[in-house]
Amino acid sequence: MTIFSSRTARRVLAGTAFAGVAALALAGCSGGGEPTGENPDDAAAEGGELTVWAWDPTVETIAAAYEEANPDVTIEVVNAGTGNDQYTALQNAITAGSGVPDLAQVEYYALPQFAIGESLADLTEFGADGIGDAFAPGPWGAVTYGGNGVWGLPLDSGPMALFYNKAVFDEHGIEVPTTWEAYLEAARTLHEADPDMYITNDTGDAGFTTSMIWQAGGQPFQSEGTDVAIDLEDAGSAEFAEFWQQLLEEDLVAPISSWSDEWYQGLGDGTIATLTIGAWMPGNFSTGVADAAGDWRVAPMPQWEEGGTATAENGGSAMSVMEASESKALAYDFLEFAANGDGVQIRIDGGGFPSTVAELESEEFLAKEFEYFGGQKANEILSESSANVVEGWQYLPYQVYANSVFNDAVGSAYNGDGTIAEGLTAWQDALVTYGNDQGFTVE
Repeated sequence: MTIFSSRTARRVLAGTAFAGVAALALAGCSGGGEPTGENPDDAAAEGGELTVWAWDPTVETIAAAYEEANPDVTIEVVNAGTGNDQYTALQNAITAGSGVPDLAQVEYYALPQFAIGESLADLTEFGADGIGDAFAPGPWGAVTYGGNGVWGLPLDSGPMALFYNKAVFDEHGIEVPTTWEAYLEAARTLHEADPDMYITNDTGDAGFTTSMIWQAGGQPFQSEGTDVAIDLEDAGSAEFAEFWQQLLEEDLVAPISSWSDEWYQGLGDGTIATLTIGAWMPGNFSTGVADAAGDWRVAPMPQWEEGGTATAENGGSAMSVMEASESKALAYDFLEFAANGDGVQIRIDGGGFPSTVAELESEEFLAKEFEYFGGQKANEILSESSANVVEGWQYLPYQVYANSVFNDAVGSAYNGDGTIAEGLTAWQDALVTYGNDQGFTVE
């Protein structure tokens, strides 16, 4: 959910020049089979110290639970910043060759960039390739980037849904849209009734844009080894661009940046009536838009085709063992505890949305009533969305950089200068040039 536009990030991430760009090709030799590393259980019994970089506050609680179960282990949890701030610090430590943690929280879109730089340990060494069925397809596909290793374990996921203000919809006689065409009509009805009200907000967000293209069946980023293909003019990209352009041209989208004070205010007073966003959003509603409790509900993501069920991921993160760690087996034991053990429920209790199939399908999880959403069993919708994520999506092996320059290319369309389609073409051109400059072969 972080928007990457920092100039500092561009300098640091571009400056690494992907010294390990050949790593992905080498990683292609990684295979499954029997674990070859030290037994993580033995490492936990022997004890040791771990440093974990994570911004999610539940990680500290998980670490305390692990320490209680393994008294000879000490874990230091460090918040080195959220998202891009941490990635910059992490890349600095990797480049310097010192201060690298044993484990780090990494969002799915950022994971390939660290994997291809040989910064992450391949967890097949510890048998991680044998537990893929425990996780939903979307997040598991993200941590097995390129099919050439397991570069982390999923902590959470962000299958998308439509969060809508039921009070606003009821007041204006708007039905919950099941298709994007119906969503457009709802936007028109709302804005005509009150020009100060909008169906949603958007000022240009790479994460939202790529998620929408994903749901539309687009696959604009493909890579194999160091060969990368970029096509931001494919059918899914074109479908999204044409549709969203219509919303912009009819002034149906609030020109308000997400996560700003104005955004929270709009969600609270009903002037922003919907969000199409990841399943991790409920906690942000309850803490950031508390006064609107009872007004909001959750519905399935609108479809490009009537009767469809396709969804996409938006956000979510893994945790990875760093290649520089001298305690990989112990780090993996903690990671499995956090991602596929007792830590899963701790994260759920803390407001996280799981990536593990057992929890996504459990009666207790599905039956939970959300007071904020008027007693609705929202997890039923969110879990179904997780099962319907379109398979085959890939991020670029330099997606962090790509997201940081998104608004340079596409942002002008949100100000009425050019179109989203033209902006996506400009973004593609910039990413082809950058990738080739970094040693990839990009078409």
